[in-house]
Amino acid sequence: MKMKNYYILSFIFIGFYMNCQGQDSVKYVLKDTLIFSGQLSAWGIYNQGNSLPVYSSGRYIPTLNYAIKLQNNRQFDFEGSANGFGVLGIHPFDETHSESSLLPYRAWARYSARHLELRAGLQKINFGSATLLRPLMWFDQLDPRDPLQLTNGVWGVLGRYYFLNNANLWLWSLYGNNKPRPWDMDLTNPDHPEFGGRFQSPVPKGEVGITFNHRVTDYRGSELSIPDYNEVSENRIGLDGKWDLGVGLWFEGTFIHKSKDVGMITNTEILNLGTDNTFGIGNGLNVVFEQLLLSYDQKAFAMSTPTSFTGVSLSYPIGMLDNLSIISYFNWTNNTSYNFLNFKRQFNKIAIYIMAFWNPKNYQLPQQLNSGNYYSGKGIQLMLVFNH
Repeated sequence: MKMKNYYILSFIFIGFYMNCQGQDSVKYVLKDTLIFSGQLSAWGIYNQGNSLPVYSSGRYIPTLNYAIKLQNNRQFDFEGSANGFGVLGIHPFDETHSESSLLPYRAWARYSARHLELRAGLQKINFGSATLLRPLMWFDQLDPRDPLQLTNGVWGVLGRYYFLNNANLWLWSLYGNNKPRPWDMDLTNPDHPEFGGRFQSPVPKGEVGITFNHRVTDYRGSELSIPDYNEVSENRIGLDGKWDLGVGLWFEGTFIHKSKDVGMITNTEILNLGTDNTFGIGNGLNVVFEQLLLSYDQKAFAMSTPTSFTGVSLSYPIGMLDNLSIISYFNWTNNTSYNFLNFKRQFNKIAIYIMAFWNPKNYQLPQQLNSGNYYSGKGIQLMLVFNH
């Protein structure tokens, strides 16, 4: 009930803002639009090292968009979508495991004008400059190896203002989001809202951004399970920048501080440096390289438990319809590598993916821990995607 009241107030605020623009803003001057679309996908995976070596799955994400066109380039629009998912694991011919779910995927309303956007509901919020190893992966779980680019949304209100010089300011308030997030070993306390913002500005040949977020953490049910620490304030700040200097160059960093001493995760430091370039080989070979340093520390910037990752991506268009890509990660601390090969054939509305992976059995990529259920060890995967 608390969450419902929170979002009702948000919609009232949006409506009040629209009313303040004048009575003319509610006259329809363009035709409203209603669009129904969807994505249907199915995949099968074989992994000999898994306890259930054969998995098959199906997913359908129907999406409904409705837009009300207003005068002076204003618009009020809605999006609603669901994520229906089912998976079956088989160990021939003596063991099976199945699970399914049907959950809201997106559910938001938005008011937009020439320089302003206000959006409330279940939505995707992501930002930053990095692509493979992202310190600013605060509210999403996007995996660069996932052809579908799926991520859970967060419940909240997001406002963005765009300045004439292409700078932009983000402000948000989130509530009721207590699922685990990448890089974190704790949970968000569901009884406290979190809030933050981001300012991004153009600079010569690039752009820079600074981001802040405050939340109250909860360790009950987390990896650490500290029952007495169910309300610990956390502040995090992020810095990022990206430039085009003939080759792409970027940095992205996050510092996270807890208000109480919770041991090794009292402070967290994550830094990424990256570059990319497209070489004139054949149809053009795109190469992305990123280096990440991660440390959980009791004392800030002590770097007592550093972990170093390298991420490399190679992408080559074989023709108009085909693309071959390779993504590899290397953990220098544990001397383990994660390798992913993807061949894609694109038709009009259908895409076919043939994928292979070679990963450690003990899957420890910090931002994609949930993938370890399927992708630990060696295996192949076939995926079919239909968009309508």
